Amino acid sequence: MTIQLHAQPYDISANGFYFTSANEYQAKARNNRNDYGDPVEEYEIQFIDGEQIDCELAQAWGFYQSNFGAFLGKATSWNDDQKIRYIIAVGECGFDHAAVKDDPLQIEIDIYPVATMRELAEQFIDEGLFGKIPEHLANYIDIDAIAHDLTFDYTATEINGESVIYRCA
Repeated sequence: MTIQLHAQPYDISANGFYFTSANEYQAKARNNRNDYGDPVEEYEIQFIDGEQIDCELAQAWGFYQSNFGAFLGKATSWNDDQKIRYIIAVGECGFDHAAVKDDPLQIEIDIYPVATMRELAEQFIDEGLFGKIPEHLANYIDIDAIAHDLTFDYTATEINGESVIYRCA
């Protein structure tokens, strides 16, 4: 799906316009005039239409007039894993945009595609994170207590309509 943005002028006597690329924006902005014939110089860039994950990426990116072109480039070239990592790193963990914008996969974030802390606790037990648990003791493991303890280091969020649990490094 094509991403559609809108350039809303800060000048209240001018009209905004829709666009889908930096070149289209430049052409329309160059010709845009306010009611008095003066060129319009400043715009608020708004996300109008696109995939849900691209909308969430735009929100985390915090784009504006001078950086939306880079956003459009990354939104079309990154895969969903890169977008999710960027959204979590910048939007949730507080990483600086400059540190993540080139390669979000380099950021150390643990991401688990599970809906609840209980599911994560069960996954950790199944993977042997707590060591080998003898079969006769397996029924005595308090998964809810482990899930509660995980909430101190892990956070649940929803991205692109799916629940994920992550831990910032």
